[in-house]
Amino acid sequence: MSISAADVKKLRDMTGAGMMDCKKALSEANGDFDQAVDLLRKKGQKLADKRADREAKEGLIITRISDDAKKASTIEINCETDFVARNEDFQNTADSFLNAAFDNNIDNVSDLLAFKLNGKTIADKLQEMTGLIGEKIQISTTVLATTDGTLISYIHPGNQLGVLVEFDGDLTDAEIGKDVAMQVAAMKPIAVTQDEVDASVVEKELEIAKEQLINEGKPAEIAEKAAVGKLRRFYEERVLLNQKFVKDNSVTVKQYLEQNGAPLAKSFHRIQLGEDA
Repeated sequence: MSISAADVKKLRDMTGAGMMDCKKALSEANGDFDQAVDLLRKKGQKLADKRADREAKEGLIITRISDDAKKASTIEINCETDFVARNEDFQNTADSFLNAAFDNNIDNVSDLLAFKLNGKTIADKLQEMTGLIGEKIQISTTVLATTDGTLISYIHPGNQLGVLVEFDGDLTDAEIGKDVAMQVAAMKPIAVTQDEVDASVVEKELEIAKEQLINEGKPAEIAEKAAVGKLRRFYEERVLLNQKFVKDNSVTVKQYLEQNGAPLAKSFHRIQLGEDA
């Protein structure tokens, strides 16, 4: 049967699939829209199954933060190539997923995938995107942050790195907060304060330092004491408030905040594209 351009466009608007795929599906379904939709979904499922083992390390990290800076959501959506990540339709769809997470206080990937957006779960929408684009598409990270203090977000140009920092109080100068968020992005701290560093990490660092000193010929007793000094340097490198401020190495991050009358950082999330959360 003859398939009109209007019918093809209608099916494309319904599914987001390509024009040629829509025309082919309508032809196979003899113009039946419901059957054509099923055919397109099956195609998407087959392609999604075929690409399930592919690595999706490109994509976007995007953040939405409330006007009062008390709530923020961040998601990481992945694809296989940077070309797809730069596509406007891909970016707009990613924004719709982010808004769903933000508006519905969703704090994990499973709940976000199960959430229905315009009658379809986000998991189904990802499958349809795979069928349409031809690449594995997935959401790998979802973060929801709320605070009584202040949240500041920073997205590095290119949307491959995102940071959320929580401050313990009202932050009147957003630029100060952005400086700290950029510090987190650049220096990769593992904790805000040294008390938050896992005890097993501290023990391992002390053991490594002690072994290095013994290998350098230091007696065990001296090596044990000197290892504490090396641990101090570890804290300076890996603990946010102890780190040297990247814009002024004469002060620590904590001193920078105190000098500017700003509340101290309380927590942070650092999300790097393609890395495990």
